[in-house]
Amino acid sequence: MQNAKDIMTSEVITVSPEMPVEQLAKLFWEKRISGAPVMDGDGKLVGVVTESDLIDQAKRLHIPTAIAVLEAVIYLERGRKVEEELNKMAGSTVNDICTHEPATVALDTPLDEIATIMAEKHLHTLPVMESGRLVGVVGKADIIRALTAK
Repeated sequence: MQNAKDIMTSEVITVSPEMPVEQLAKLFWEKRISGAPVMDGDGKLVGVVTESDLIDQAKRLHIPTAIAVLEAVIYLERGRKVEEELNKMAGSTVNDICTHEPATVALDTPLDEIATIMAEKHLHTLPVMESGRLVGVVGKADIIRALTAK
């Protein structure tokens, strides 16, 4: 069974939290990548940003379903979700739109576990960590490449 170390990309393109969203879009397009780890000035992983995060900026705002009961309005969705959507849509930097506290895997994480994490959590990019240090990244293309190599 293949592990993260067998399929990961070890030359990782990373971005800073301060990078403008426009520059991020240009980087994704020029490098033909769909996501990148977000690293702070100390080299610590602080998030992951993907094409989906960029696309979220162009989507329509979903107005939460609500019902009126005795002159009170009760929202059927959490207000925090709506607030997060608004913040992402209005974001101007990577920090504004990225996923903070991202899921990560270790070098020895098996391929089937990586695929399960990505599918269940709807992830495109998984950082590979060793001793708290970023050593690689596994993307959907890496999974597909590994499956075709069998």
